[in-house]
Amino acid sequence: MRRARRTLAATATLAVASTMLTGCFEEPSPHDAVRDFLVGWQSEDYDLAAGRTDGDLATVRKALSDAKLELDAASFRFKIERVSVTGEESRADFHAEVDLGENNPLWEYDGILPLHLVDGTWKVRWSPSVLHPQLKEGQRFAVDTEPVERQPVVDKDNDPLQSDTYLYVVGVYPSKLGDQAEDVVAKLSEVTGYAQDRLLSRIRSSPPGKFVPLVTFGRSRYEAMKSKLTAITGIETQPQKQPVDPDAPRQIVGSVSALTPESEQKLGGPQRAGDSVGKSGLQQAYQDYLTGSTETKVITLDLKTGKEVARLKEWRGRQNVSVKTTIDRAIQNAAEAAVADTDTSALVAVQRDTGEIRAVATKNMHQEKDALAGKFPAGTAFSIVAADALLKSKVSPKQRLACPQERTVGGAKFVHTGQTDGVTSSGTFQENFAKGCVTALASLARRVTATDLAKSATSFGVGLPWRLPLKSFSGSLPKLPTDADKAKAIAGQNVEVSPLGMALVGAAVASGTWRPPVLVTDPKSPDPAAEVVPAVQPAPVPVDPRVLTTLRTMMRAGAAGTVAQAGRGKVYGVKSTAGGGLTWFVGWQGDVAIAVLVKDYDAGAVAGSFFAGLGNSS
Repeated sequence: MRRARRTLAATATLAVASTMLTGCFEEPSPHDAVRDFLVGWQSEDYDLAAGRTDGDLATVRKALSDAKLELDAASFRFKIERVSVTGEESRADFHAEVDLGENNPLWEYDGILPLHLVDGTWKVRWSPSVLHPQLKEGQRFAVDTEPVERQPVVDKDNDPLQSDTYLYVVGVYPSKLGDQAEDVVAKLSEVTGYAQDRLLSRIRSSPPGKFVPLVTFGRSRYEAMKSKLTAITGIETQPQKQPVDPDAPRQIVGSVSALTPESEQKLGGPQRAGDSVGKSGLQQAYQDYLTGSTETKVITLDLKTGKEVARLKEWRGRQNVSVKTTIDRAIQNAAEAAVADTDTSALVAVQRDTGEIRAVATKNMHQEKDALAGKFPAGTAFSIVAADALLKSKVSPKQRLACPQERTVGGAKFVHTGQTDGVTSSGTFQENFAKGCVTALASLARRVTATDLAKSATSFGVGLPWRLPLKSFSGSLPKLPTDADKAKAIAGQNVEVSPLGMALVGAAVASGTWRPPVLVTDPKSPDPAAEVVPAVQPAPVPVDPRVLTTLRTMMRAGAAGTVAQAGRGKVYGVKSTAGGGLTWFVGWQGDVAIAVLVKDYDAGAVAGSFFAGLGNSS
C-alpha cells in the first residue's frame, strides 16, 4: 500500500515536472530532447525517451526498464540544472532522485546527458553512463541489503526476557535461477500470498550470487507449508535463530511473528522478508528500536562475473538496540508462584522508592489489559487514600467508630460483609481501617470535603497522565457533590483503579513519595512508531509528613493477623473486598510494594506467598 502511494505521488507530480522541464522552452533546441528523454524515463514512457536518443530503440527501452527493476525503484524524479551548447554538441546536467522504496533516504545523484545534432535534430548520445556517470558497458545496477538481527528485550540486569527460537527464511540465489525466476516467483506468490511483482523485483535488484530473503515463516506455519515450498525448484530455506520466544512476564514482553504480506503492507518499511515483527507488548511498542533498519548499498555489478564494480551510495541504517526493562527475574518468579494456585488474579510489584515495575503476574487475566490498564472497583483498599484526606482533616486514628452490619449515609446504603450476626461492634478509626469496615469508614464522609478527597487522590497518582510504553490506567475519581458520593469514595465504591495504580499507592506510603511507574529505562525516548504518549512524566509527590507516620502505623495494623503477615517479618498493607468476589491486598515488605487482586480467593494469602518467595524479613 505504501509503495502504491509512492508511485501514485510520483505520477501526480509528473504534470508539475513536465511544466518545470518545459516552461521556458519555446523553440526547437537541445532542451526539447532533454525534456522528452527525462519525462519519458520518469513516467516510464520508454518509447518517448528512446526516441530522443541516437541508440537502438529496443536497447534503450530495455536499459531504462531494467534500471527500474535493478534498483527496485518506486519512482524516479528529475530536474534539469543547466543546458549548454557548443556548435553541434550540447550537454545537459540533471539532478536525479530515486525512491528505493525501503524507507531509506532518497538516492540523489547528478547526471549528464551528452547531445549532438543528427540530421538537424538534437539527440542524446546513448551509452549506459546516461543513466549514471559510473555505469559502463557490461554493467548493471543492483541494491545490496544487509538485514540486522532483532535485539532482545532484557530485564534490569540485562538478561534477555525471551529465549531463542528459529524462524525459517525462504529465498533464492538469483544466479542459480537462470531464466526461471518468473516461474519460481509465480509459484511462491501463489503459496504465500506475497505480490509476485515485489518478489521478482527483489530478486532482480539483488547481487546474483547473494542469498535473497523473500518470505519468513514461524515454525508451525513453516511445517504446515513445508511440502508446498520444497516442491518449488530453485528456492532454499535458511533457519534463522532469533530471540523471540517470550519469558515471564510473557504478555508484557510480547510476541513476535514473521513478516507477512499484511504486516509488510501495514508497516511499509524498513522491514523486508527475513525480518520479524512485534505483535504485542514491548515487542510491538518498540518494534523500530528492536529491528533498526536495513543497511542498504546501491552498487554496479559486472554482468559476466556478478562481482561488485563500484559502490554508488550507502546507508548504514538506524542502529537497533535492546530494550531494557525494570523487571527483576527473582521477583517475577516469586509473583508467578504466588498466583499459581488462584483461578483469577493479578499481582503487580514495584520498587517502592523509584516506581520501577519489578513484576507483573496474572492467572486468567491479561498482564497489560488487566494488571496495568484494568479498571476495577477499588473497594476499601482506597481507604489508604481516603485516610490521607481524613487525617489531614483532623480525624484521629484513635477516634472510636461504630461498625454496624448496615449503615445509610446521605441516602446511600452500606453493608459490612464481615458482620453477619447483626451485632454492632465498635473500634477506633485505625482498627476499622485495618479490618475494612465499610460502614464505619463511610460514616466519616461528613468529616472531609470533596476537594480534600480529590487532592489526596491526585497526590497518590489517581487520574494523572503518566507515561508508559504499554496501555495503563492511573485510576478515576468522580465528582463528589453529596455526602453519599463522598462516603462511596471513602469505601472505594465509585472509584476505579488498576493493580498497577494501587501498587504505586502502597509504594508511596512505604517510601514517603508517590512516583509515576517506570517499565523501560533504555531507550530513554519513546519508540518513533509508538502511539502518542505524554512528553513529560508527572512529578513525584511527597506524602504529607504530618500523616505519613500514622498512615504507616495504620497499614502495619492492617497486615497484622492476616495470612500476608503470618511468620513473614514486618509486612504493611490493607486487605479489602471490592464486590463481585474480588478482594485486594495493597502493601509492602522491605523495598517492594505490591497490589494483589483476586477473585474468590484470599488476596492476603497470595501476598503472603509472594513475600515468602522473596525471603525478605525486613
